[in-house]
Amino acid sequence: MNCLRSIDWDRVRHFQKKELYCRCCEKLNISANLVLKLDLARALAETPFIITSGFRCQKHNQVVGGVKDSAHVKGLAVDIAVQNNITRLSILRGLIIAGFRRIGIGSNFIHVDIDNSKANNVWLYKDR
Repeated sequence: MNCLRSIDWDRVRHFQKKELYCRCCEKLNISANLVLKLDLARALAETPFIITSGFRCQKHNQVVGGVKDSAHVKGLAVDIAVQNNITRLSILRGLIIAGFRRIGIGSNFIHVDIDNSKANNVWLYKDR
């Protein structure tokens, strides 16, 4: 996995490290591929991405009810806040054009990851 140390943050235009930290312990072990792909998606979407969950330590993942093999724990996933359907469509457009193939759509967020150990698909979350 490409982690924080391999990210050239000067190349990242739309995100800061602090947006991707674990909310619990402030650790960051995030994939460089994920960050660069997200940055491209953000540019394509032409709308801000508000990251509500980036990297998660095991403890924080349990607290928020994340699945045991969560891509967040591997540093391969983020959740993006969605305020309305127009924003949702813009974000989804950017993610798809940027090449994301694992996208979960919730009522107020979009989960996106690059976890190759899981099947590529798009799914809907029940309200949570």
